[in-house]
Amino acid sequence: MDIGTDKAPMHLWIVGAISLLWNSFGAYDYTMTNTRNAEYLKQFPPEMMQMIDAFPAWTMVAWALGVWGALVGSVLLLARSRFAVHAFGVSLAGLAASTAYQQTVDMPESMTGGMMMVMNLIIWAGAILLLGYAWGQRKSGVLR
Repeated sequence: MDIGTDKAPMHLWIVGAISLLWNSFGAYDYTMTNTRNAEYLKQFPPEMMQMIDAFPAWTMVAWALGVWGALVGSVLLLARSRFAVHAFGVSLAGLAASTAYQQTVDMPESMTGGMMMVMNLIIWAGAILLLGYAWGQRKSGVLR
């Protein structure tokens, strides 16, 4: 891409749209869990809410930063704002803090094995890739 032009590359719109959809689901999950939506929560093991209720406040703040930072990062990426890098960085920091806490407590197998572990790996990969992508687009002048 020629830095002198104002046109964003097509991959920015594709990555931005996928990112927004993906991170919107994270925001939906956060909202449905914290508002105790019974219909949504019935798909999860019953002990999940007991564990979440036992989380210290700072862990809930970290979760919120992870989720909402990612959503804001996606919007900023589509807006071609350099602050997308910061938002994705906040999101990754929130993810790291909440994951670190979860590694220190005895979590039930239903919340750590199988699909839950796969999902956590996908979330980590997505967060790292989005931060790296935004960083690269910032360095190349696409994000201003």
